[in-house]
Amino acid sequence: MKTEIDHLVVVAADLEAGVQWCKATLGITPGPGGEHELYATHNRLFKIATPTNPLAYLEIIAINSHAVRPKKKQPTRWFDMDDAALQAAVAQEPRLVHFVASTPDLLAARMALRMVGIDRGPAVHASRRTSKGVLNWQISVRADGQRLFDGALPSLIQWGKPVAADPLRLHPRNSLPRSGITLHSLAVQHPSAEKLQAAYEAIGLGQVAVTEGAANITATLNTPKGLVQLQSLGT
Repeated sequence: MKTEIDHLVVVAADLEAGVQWCKATLGITPGPGGEHELYATHNRLFKIATPTNPLAYLEIIAINSHAVRPKKKQPTRWFDMDDAALQAAVAQEPRLVHFVASTPDLLAARMALRMVGIDRGPAVHASRRTSKGVLNWQISVRADGQRLFDGALPSLIQWGKPVAADPLRLHPRNSLPRSGITLHSLAVQHPSAEKLQAAYEAIGLGQVAVTEGAANITATLNTPKGLVQLQSLGT
């Protein structure tokens, strides 16, 4: 089994705040994204891919205050976005809080995590419209919306419909132009580093270094402003 970095998740209090943060911090305006009806969120995206991480992009995501959610059966939002502590943190400034790993077999990856005692959550089917057509994917989202390991255990994503012959043709990277930003490295620090490392090995995630210490995800980016580090700081 093999997984690879799919995208970094930066949560903002609102999308305009995320755009302004991106301009000030990284020196670019993020590209368009879309809306996620199931969770009433929306995003902006830009490519950060490299030969080592060919799928990588960065997502700035926020709760869509204008979305109308059904009164019944409102699922807890993904990425802990309904968590009061996280909302308080991103109200101060948008924050890197998580990353997502792409797998060609979501079921097998979820089962591999269960074998090491971790419930990553069921596969949720989602989609959104783009200028290139409809993007379809499955993503592991727990019913409680928790990211686990302070965001350091990636959510798992499988692009394309289950019957798609080549899901990578349906990946967001194909509609994202070069942004002038690339992913230099992604590193994780966590008090449960040994268990987290075992989880990474179970799903075949080899590009992310794990060390023991206070919970933190550090993404180092090459940007128009030089090297910039984004940190989760245990959020």
